[in-house]
Amino acid sequence: MSFVLQTLNQKSEVDNVIKSVAEKVLVLRFGRENDPGCLQCDDILAKTAQKLRNMAEIYLVDVDKVPVYTQYFDVSLIPATVFFFNGQHMKVDNGTQDHTKFIGPFATKQDFIDLVEVIYRGAMKGKLIVASPIDPKNVPKYNLIYNDI
Repeated sequence: MSFVLQTLNQKSEVDNVIKSVAEKVLVLRFGRENDPGCLQCDDILAKTAQKLRNMAEIYLVDVDKVPVYTQYFDVSLIPATVFFFNGQHMKVDNGTQDHTKFIGPFATKQDFIDLVEVIYRGAMKGKLIVASPIDPKNVPKYNLIYNDI
């Protein structure tokens, strides 16, 4: 659990943050406070929060307390990091099947900083999807299986 970053525990809190963060990248890390991958991700997010304060706001979201957004963003693997800009969901092409979120912890602080900068610049130009600046070997690979219901 990060003591630097605020945790959102209710749907209304997440809604308010998405609506209220303007002209900055909103970073929502979905996960659990005691998961080792989430702790690694939280460490990187907390260490970069001060450096990115003019460009991004970072929040943690507990997947067990906000199941509506967990289902909406199809968060089945944690940690999952979702990005917004002015209320718009920003997508990132990481070279994986899922462009809606970054799955897994970030390998380095610089990877996260570079990603936020690219999202910010792309969003300022009106783009809704950007190409990831992260080295493909630093992007966790998962096989996503989609079920037809």
